[in-house]
Amino acid sequence: MDRSVLSVCNVFFSLVCILFAGGCSNNNKSDGYGNFESTEVIVSSETTGKLLQFPVREGDRLGKGYPAAQIDTLQLHLTKEQLGKDKEAILKGRAEVAAQAGIYRQQEVNLRRDLERYRRLVNEGAVASKVLEDLENQQKVLARQTEAVNAKKPGLGEQIASMEARLAQIDDQISKSTVRNPLEGTVLATYAEPGELTSYGKSLYKIADLGSMYLRAYFGASQLGSLRIGDEVDVLVDGEKPASKVMRGRVTWISSKAEFTPKIIQTREDRITMVYAVKVLVDNKAGYLKIGMPGEIRFLKR
Repeated sequence: MDRSVLSVCNVFFSLVCILFAGGCSNNNKSDGYGNFESTEVIVSSETTGKLLQFPVREGDRLGKGYPAAQIDTLQLHLTKEQLGKDKEAILKGRAEVAAQAGIYRQQEVNLRRDLERYRRLVNEGAVASKVLEDLENQQKVLARQTEAVNAKKPGLGEQIASMEARLAQIDDQISKSTVRNPLEGTVLATYAEPGELTSYGKSLYKIADLGSMYLRAYFGASQLGSLRIGDEVDVLVDGEKPASKVMRGRVTWISSKAEFTPKIIQTREDRITMVYAVKVLVDNKAGYLKIGMPGEIRFLKR
């Protein structure tokens, strides 16, 4: 074969390969790029006191409800004991008031009987009217004493209700002195040590559920027509080669507002000005994904 013809054939073949490779490269290009994140929770103290126990360390896997910290409750228990004694004294006083009111009621009954009898005797002229007047005055005094005793009852009832509310508040504080882990996950950071004095609202540790991760990716407006909440997509992460590991993800959230392209993101349109954030949920029970790891999204063919 003529050497010039062979050269032309080689050039033509090379061009075909380049075009084919370019076409394949474009077909394999991802539709979105982003980084993995998780739902992080900062667990804080709800009471004030000395941190007696805090066995939590970074990297620990904690179950939901695990007693992560114990705060000193001695002062709370002493206050509760004092309030309990005060309540007993008020209850005793209320019982005495009730007993006194009962005595006055019985005296009123007896006095009414005497008044009826002496009124008959006065009408018959058998007894001086002065005796009847004295009994009527006694009745008035007894009525005032009864009113005074009955007036104490509401106040004592309010004091007891206040004591019970205070006791319930202390029981709640004692319960919250045991800090229980709110969700199953991995401890990302700790902010306290045993023996330290903690206070209400002070952060103790940060935990996240790494069993499932979110890939927050960004898309241009022209790409949103291909996305719906609940859609499944392929998620690509680096393995032995870049973007060689493929995982399945599900779209759980699409932002309703556009924002400027984050600096760390390279989109398909080479950093277009405005993009929409999208969250894709990916199973991570194997623990391969890490917070901040980059990932790519590729739409499934429909």
